[in-house]
Amino acid sequence: MTVDLRAPARPDVAPIQRRTLRLLFVTQIIGGVGVAIGISVGALLAARVAGTAVAGLAQSCGVVGAALLAVPVTRIMNGHGRRPGLVVAYLIGAVGALLVVLATVTGGVPLLFLGMLLFGGGTAANLQARYTAVDLAEPARRGRQLSLVVWATTIGSVAAPNFAALADGLTRGWGLPSLSGPFAFSAVAFGVAAVVLLLLLRPDPLLTARRLAAADAGTPPVAGTAASPVTDTAPGARRVGMRAAWRVVRGRPAARLGIAAVAVGHLVMVAVMAMTPVRLGESHSDADVLRVVGIVLSLHIAGMYALSPVVGWLTDRLGRRAVILGGVGTLLAACAVAGTAGHHTPRLSVGLALLGLGWSATMVAGSTLLSEAVPSGVRPSVQGLSDLTMGLAGAGAAAASGFVMRLAGYPTLTLLAAIAVVPLVALALRRVPPTAPDEEE
Repeated sequence: MTVDLRAPARPDVAPIQRRTLRLLFVTQIIGGVGVAIGISVGALLAARVAGTAVAGLAQSCGVVGAALLAVPVTRIMNGHGRRPGLVVAYLIGAVGALLVVLATVTGGVPLLFLGMLLFGGGTAANLQARYTAVDLAEPARRGRQLSLVVWATTIGSVAAPNFAALADGLTRGWGLPSLSGPFAFSAVAFGVAAVVLLLLLRPDPLLTARRLAAADAGTPPVAGTAASPVTDTAPGARRVGMRAAWRVVRGRPAARLGIAAVAVGHLVMVAVMAMTPVRLGESHSDADVLRVVGIVLSLHIAGMYALSPVVGWLTDRLGRRAVILGGVGTLLAACAVAGTAGHHTPRLSVGLALLGLGWSATMVAGSTLLSEAVPSGVRPSVQGLSDLTMGLAGAGAAAASGFVMRLAGYPTLTLLAAIAVVPLVALALRRVPPTAPDEEE
């Protein structure tokens, strides 16, 4: 993948943007490690503390936490800039990780759930950092510079699960229980990312973008708005809420398909992925399970992100619907391979890699289709609605997966996940006339 660090044409913005991108690249690797190393053992740890039936519920707390914490974090950014918002999000994630460690020591189930909820702050910070990368980006390079930050997150996420065994071994010498070490490591990673951003993310890219836009327009900058003037200048865009966004989506079949593709793909991926470490724990000892889980989840995360540039190229080349259908087919293949793998770890690894690739296809093509299907004035709100729907779908899938795993087993879980994509196939095959949202606006 080619890394594009070329700056916008304006000479006063160029050095700020280069510095911002380099800083985000580093902190996204650190933050990605912090998130992934905890997630890799989250289900196992929850199963030990609270039982298998609620292991998925504990995992879903992290997903819900990331979605809920995005609201106050965004509010901080609107009023004070990107830097304090990112710092607060990472610090909340660090506190959550420490609470998970404390819950492991004391056996407190409510404390475990609270810790996992706050642990979502690390994910919220990583997601918000992607928007930070384009505050000062030239329009022609926004996609490439955003993808640089996404790719940095991938590096940390793919590498992190393999550090779980090392972190667990180091912290056992401190007297911490088994499986709590990775969360202690997460707390350190989030803390380091927060300190680096607090000290070095200056000047703030969002506040700088607002000042430049205000100077160009000859008006004072607007404080506390939901969107940067550099990236969203459509009249009324800042006043559109979730209810209005839903009304827009409801009247546009292509937008509904885009949201459905993102949400269903995420639901299937989370449902199967969340219980895979528990499945591996059934056939591997404590001495080996963390190493095996690290390898399997690394292959899964690589499937999610490594080929995303290729998926994007295919989305433009073949069309959005074709790639969505291809992603659905890949998800079905993943469920079939993983569900019939038994305790054969290599075959299960193939299934998880396919699961990540199917998620990538539905996510990239669905998000592209959604963005094209609505007017630019409501696009940010509609994209926010899509992210909210995706988060709720993932949280519900993670919560239900533990109960299904306990009652019926892993093969049944993969079968139900495969059935969940059937409505998406029907929606994708439905013929819809093309629209031109910008013209309507």
